[in-house]
Amino acid sequence: MDVTLATAWLRAVADSVAAEADELTRLDSAIGDGDHGVNLRRGFTAVTALLDGTGFTGVGDVFVRSGGTLISKVGGASGPLYGSVFRALGKALPPGPSATLPDLAGGLRAGLEAVRALGGAAPGDKTIVDAYEPALAAFEEAVAGGAALPEAAAGAARAAGDGARATIPLTARKGRASYLGERSAGHQDPGATSTWLIFQALADVTAP
Repeated sequence: MDVTLATAWLRAVADSVAAEADELTRLDSAIGDGDHGVNLRRGFTAVTALLDGTGFTGVGDVFVRSGGTLISKVGGASGPLYGSVFRALGKALPPGPSATLPDLAGGLRAGLEAVRALGGAAPGDKTIVDAYEPALAAFEEAVAGGAALPEAAAGAARAAGDGARATIPLTARKGRASYLGERSAGHQDPGATSTWLIFQALADVTAP
């Protein structure tokens, strides 16, 4: 991954979040504060402005500065969570204009660890983690097997989508949705859904 691809990925995320903001808000209205789509759209609009007006020292710098923008611009829980993901990803990458696939896998793992450290969520809690962890596992498995980035990204996106849908029957144990107890079951988690959008965006920009 180089700076051009990193910025293309984030732009694709911004486009997807803008297109799906109403759906994310609908999902969040059922079990949260109803602001997930609005907040993420605001944050990634700010990220797009950063990408338009900034020169970057390397691929890691793209993610670190974009993550910082999300933390400063997005309200609710999603700003700190996704901002921490991208900051951790960027900081884990080696300095310079590009990163290898194993580097990227390590950065994505650092992002998951940042989310878990910040929110304390585990698989099955009906959160971002339920989409992120299977996506990462699929990505790491593909990379270990010698797959190129398009194949690894496509596998991660499929796993993230499956993980997001698998949150529907779960009872939330973390976040705002956990206040609803059993009433949170039957609804897809908005954070897991936006996590799928992020991995799907990577698959889209790397597809042959």
